Amino acid sequence: MQPRHSIQDIEHERWNFAMRGESRIQRLDRNYGEILQELRVAQTGVQLLLAFLLTVAFTPRFASFTDFQRDIYVASLVLGAASNALLIAPAAFHRVVFRQRLKEQLVRYSNRFALCGLGLLMLALTSALLLILTVVLGMHAGSWLAGGALAWFVFFWYVLPLWHRVRSRR
Repeated sequence: MQPRHSIQDIEHERWNFAMRGESRIQRLDRNYGEILQELRVAQTGVQLLLAFLLTVAFTPRFASFTDFQRDIYVASLVLGAASNALLIAPAAFHRVVFRQRLKEQLVRYSNRFALCGLGLLMLALTSALLLILTVVLGMHAGSWLAGGALAWFVFFWYVLPLWHRVRSRR
């Protein structure tokens, strides 16, 4: 069953063919390749974060963490693992649907996996920063700095791109 295409999708395909000489299938192949390249960058970050977090529980200092710091540690660890799962999901999805002529669905879901995985990575990084900064600087300063980092991520990862996306439609 063929998915329905909106007028915007059809116009985008026409533009793509006129400007790039790409067929729909070639565009899907390129889009999937671009997603995989982007995910390679994010996967490295989340894997380094997870490696760091997995070692923290085995340090002598871990025993002196407050309940709040332990909760933040657990949240960061779980968010990092969930992010990792979503950033790897396009490869697993591809293996399951291989040779089934489902490239359009693969690209659509991989895009969603990537966006959600990046959102979870943002939260994992922010909570890891909160943990480290509360240990080093105390609750007040650590909370403010981690909140600033969260705002930084939100601005550059979501607000700025969305602003340009909306602005380009005018």
